Amino acid sequence: MKKFGFTQTSVSNENMRQPEPIKRAGGWRALLISPSRSMRAELLPLVAQQLPLAPVFELESYPSRAALAETVADQAANLCFLDVTSDPERGLSLIADLLDVDRSMQVVVLMSGKDLDLLHLLRMGASEFLLSPFSPDQVQATLGRLAKLNPGGAGRVNQSKVYCVMPAKGACGASTVACNLAYQWKRIGSKRNLLADLDPLTGSQGFLLKLKSNYSFVDAVSQTISLDADVWHALVTPNNGVDVLLSPENPVDGLHGTQDATTLVEFSRQSYDTITLDAGGAYGEWNLTLARLCDELLLVATNELPALQAAQRVMAYLDRNRVDRSKIRLVVNRYSRDVGLSREMIETALHSEIYHVIPSDYDAVQKSLIEGRLIPANSAFGKSLSAMADRLAGLEDSPASANGRKGDGFGGLFSKLFRRS
Repeated sequence: MKKFGFTQTSVSNENMRQPEPIKRAGGWRALLISPSRSMRAELLPLVAQQLPLAPVFELESYPSRAALAETVADQAANLCFLDVTSDPERGLSLIADLLDVDRSMQVVVLMSGKDLDLLHLLRMGASEFLLSPFSPDQVQATLGRLAKLNPGGAGRVNQSKVYCVMPAKGACGASTVACNLAYQWKRIGSKRNLLADLDPLTGSQGFLLKLKSNYSFVDAVSQTISLDADVWHALVTPNNGVDVLLSPENPVDGLHGTQDATTLVEFSRQSYDTITLDAGGAYGEWNLTLARLCDELLLVATNELPALQAAQRVMAYLDRNRVDRSKIRLVVNRYSRDVGLSREMIETALHSEIYHVIPSDYDAVQKSLIEGRLIPANSAFGKSLSAMADRLAGLEDSPASANGRKGDGFGGLFSKLFRRS
């Protein structure tokens, strides 16, 4: 049946003596995007052999983003075989479109030559590759790896939530916020929680929690092809009901080991209810991947002028790199009425509402850092963080604290320091 250039294909298992079908693959719903009739005809029987229960919906031309979004929604697709050979420029652009439409989409790139940069494709978000002419063993190996990382193809069913805590600049307290926020989810009722320190250079969760491990997230990234429950158990460090994935102790390891974070984050989604990512900053492909993959991005700044100017630059950078502005939550940490700009002035300068204000609580924070403990729940910081966690979890609809709503005497100073992005 054809409709608007799309073909609904019911793929049957022909009488071919081929490798055994992938186990637990009944949850896959696939798209096949290729203008090449020969490539579609070559691939479909092999997919039928390996995924006998999976419906495959063919798109015989490269769709617009709107048509793609409609098709993904209508078909509940979670796997896409994408031809990047017929029109490389259009095909490659669809990788980003697919991930924008559904961040959990598994994209298998179809190629007829080795002239494409595979590492670049991974960074763009591709999950796997198939090289024409396709063979049964090649298709089996590729789909087998995807089945391990996505048991049952159930990416769309998983209801886990990923929060990325990102500093506008250094020394804004983002890691402290991430660390303490990760332990709030247990209070709210989340049973499986992960705190991942994904800063390859200056990660500090090990210091904050007084934890050590022989492994780090760099090992998890390098092991993505063979990540499974046993490997993951060895990589994380359990701590008071939260699994902690640490950053490398040696920053040089991080410099050489940062790759695409997609598989790491999506594997975490299958294992945890709530994931808190501590990002080292906003810039570069690694951090952009985290920003795109998360459900909520908490951009942490203070109300000091340098931090706010940095926040403005970060938001402009994320906009330019197609990170959805609607999921960015501006959090002002260490807020004091007596120092820096008021809340009203910050919102005016950044053209953005403040999601939450965390008051300055120097004594409680410093004592906790020294002792390697979480900041007490009855402190000003602890109470504010609990309120923010409740709001993020949808348990409280009221706006954040209205501290600093009154105007102050800075007048037009900030207008000279900030420009509309």
